[in-house]
Amino acid sequence: MSDRLSVSIITVCFNSEATIRGTLESVRSQDYEKIEHVVIDGASSDSTLSIVSQFRDTVSTVISEPDCGLYDAMNKGVHAATGDIVGILNSDDFFESEEVISEVVRFFKNHPNVDVVFGDVVFVEPGNLEQVTRYYRSRHFQPWKLRFGWMPAHPATFVRSSAYRRVGGYRLDMKISADYEMFVRWLLVARLRWSYLPRVLVRMRSGGVSTSGIKSSIRLNREIVRACRDNGVYTNLLFVLSKIPFKLLELIRRPKQ
Repeated sequence: MSDRLSVSIITVCFNSEATIRGTLESVRSQDYEKIEHVVIDGASSDSTLSIVSQFRDTVSTVISEPDCGLYDAMNKGVHAATGDIVGILNSDDFFESEEVISEVVRFFKNHPNVDVVFGDVVFVEPGNLEQVTRYYRSRHFQPWKLRFGWMPAHPATFVRSSAYRRVGGYRLDMKISADYEMFVRWLLVARLRWSYLPRVLVRMRSGGVSTSGIKSSIRLNREIVRACRDNGVYTNLLFVLSKIPFKLLELIRRPKQ
């Protein structure tokens, strides 16, 4: 039996014909062999599935059916995944390099007691994928900061599948912050062991649901407060809003080349 860790990458998509090819190519180009790519499609009506079908050599599982939103689709992907390590790469994101999965696996093997590993993310202009608009760095994260609205970069997070089995899936009653609530359960409730991998792992196109306007921002912060309180972690809206001046620094900070 091989001692090499297997990795499941989950891609959630819906009418993603404009961007999903880059995501699929990003996974295909990884230099690590034991990758299972699981695509969860919300019954797209465009050419998304046609594009996915062109990647039969690297896409292991395709599920296409209506769902109850992003986090429902993520839960389907986690349920379908068979790898030792699980990561989520959405249909408008892509890995920073061809060595990302190799580095993540090496990190897990060098830290065998760690359940959760996260790195950094850069946001880029949709029309110019080389133009960085925001650098989301997880370097200074500590679990206690969840009370103040801070979380690691979820798109650059990799988790042992055993952690999902232990903690459960993403909550469906949260439209924006179910990933935040998951970190609360992982790190403050279950107290899973975690570590930071100091490098950019994923590039994301700007304009996601959690950064798409004042209404989304209000809902995001309210859901963050509820995510903490529902898990017995004290916080309040003023605590959460205190992060805003520091988040603005992400707009001027850039990763070292």
